[in-house]
Amino acid sequence: MAAPAARRCCLGWDFSTQQVKVVAVDAELNVFYEDSVHFDRDLLEFGTQGGVHVHEDGLTVTSPVLMWVQALDIILERMKSSGFDFSQVLALSGAGQEVRACSPRTRAWLLSHQQHGSVYWKAGASQVLTSLSPDLPLHKQLQACFSVRDSPVWMDASTAAQCRRLEAAVGGARALSRLTGSRAYERFTGNQIAKIYQQHPEAYSRSERISLVSSFAASLFLGSYSPIDCSDGSGMNLLQIQDKVWSRVCLAACAPRLEEKLGSPVQSCSVVGAVCPYYVQRYGFPPGCKVVAFTGDNPASLAGMRLEEGDIAVSLGTSDTLFLWLQEPRPALEGHIFCNPVDSQHYMALLCFKNGSLMREKIRDESASCSWSEFSEALRSTEMGNGGNLGFYFDVMEITPEIIGRHRFSAENRKVPAFPREVEVRALIEGQFMAKRIHAEGLGYRVMPKTKILATGGASHNREILQVLADVFGAPVYVIDTASSACLGSAYRAFHGLTAGTDVPFSEVVKLAPPPRLAAAPTPGASQVYGALLARYASLEQRVLSELRGAPASPACDRPLGSRDPRPCSE
Repeated sequence: MAAPAARRCCLGWDFSTQQVKVVAVDAELNVFYEDSVHFDRDLLEFGTQGGVHVHEDGLTVTSPVLMWVQALDIILERMKSSGFDFSQVLALSGAGQEVRACSPRTRAWLLSHQQHGSVYWKAGASQVLTSLSPDLPLHKQLQACFSVRDSPVWMDASTAAQCRRLEAAVGGARALSRLTGSRAYERFTGNQIAKIYQQHPEAYSRSERISLVSSFAASLFLGSYSPIDCSDGSGMNLLQIQDKVWSRVCLAACAPRLEEKLGSPVQSCSVVGAVCPYYVQRYGFPPGCKVVAFTGDNPASLAGMRLEEGDIAVSLGTSDTLFLWLQEPRPALEGHIFCNPVDSQHYMALLCFKNGSLMREKIRDESASCSWSEFSEALRSTEMGNGGNLGFYFDVMEITPEIIGRHRFSAENRKVPAFPREVEVRALIEGQFMAKRIHAEGLGYRVMPKTKILATGGASHNREILQVLADVFGAPVYVIDTASSACLGSAYRAFHGLTAGTDVPFSEVVKLAPPPRLAAAPTPGASQVYGALLARYASLEQRVLSELRGAPASPACDRPLGSRDPRPCSE
């Protein structure tokens, strides 16, 4: 991409699962440059599929560390060749790994989670970082710097034993959730580290520093080890989210001397230093270009979507994902609580639902003649509340709640085998959004007078679906273009970092960004209709859960209820 006339700017980086991407954003918050390096296409020598290597056990998933370094080299050289004026860069920040796309085989289970990859720096690597030569690309100089050359990443599901041990060490899953914001998950970094220590003790012993993908990427720019920020750090099962310090009991359950290998966490808006001389001499960055702590992809996306207190973002894609801004979180066995990346006093929550657009497409095909127009007409022609008919539609084992199957109930709470076609469509959409609201409130979310819902993803283009969303939540729904939300959020956070120490709120920094567009406002009377239905839906959800618990696995799923294997049941 050709660089336009020079303008002062911040860079936002995204070290994602499948690519490294950069955007340049000027002082008016306009994106004027962007580029990316796609691992499978541009770095064939690493032999990745979807940016990763899936090992023979089908559970262990890794990515080559040097692939990320080489991708950074390529993208910086492209920028230089295009004439990009690095001397105008005021600050930069970034995000560690995000799902962009996936193959049809994996699409059903690639959820847009906070990324949990870990990088293991070999003893002596810090000396290499501090003495980088501007005459050589980074990947040539860092080849011998990693004690584990293939990093476990978020798709890894091989640490079930480590998860059980960690939960036992703190008194159970609920206790761990209250402490760290989440129960133990296989992809979380603390459990990955524990596995490395147990199976490769020599590699662990040789590691002088362990980074997340986010802090690893920041370290490349600093020429020294970057601290882990609290927001990405709260996706490790190691950070006490209230106190924002490492939990000694969790560290001890994972590996010895872990605290010294992790370093102390920092607030997400912290300036962690300036770019090292390598970038000044090789590319022309100004010596004072600030590096703002890198964070995880979902915290960066929260920044990119410019959520504020009380807001909720709903990504309506293959899986549905909720981002919540919370004041007083209530960690639970479901969902995740993270430290807020743009306000150190608040929190963000994440809820994922597997049965998203694929479920909507199935009901469209079965009940609306494969037509979105007929699907929308069914929503328009049926009343709010659907005559009291409620439905649960989970063709794959759901995450929140752990239910599989289709379960329909009449207004009298009797199970029924089928609904009329129009009722079926509305029951699906109302049920999906009622489940989201109920489980969001379970984590401490409350609809406030100023609450707005930001909708993204494929279904956000359907006005009738958004109308149901507005009615169920009792809040207006806006739509925004978030094709590069993590990357854009990183650039916004870099601008915010420039105000460090001045108490300028993030919302003030991004006020010039294009505003979202109002797509749907709550229908008068909606709060009365759904106030009663939400309580019924929650009660029926518990009834379905009770009926399924202890029952043999469904023919559609050969894994027991409660399994946290993320892959579809058909695999």
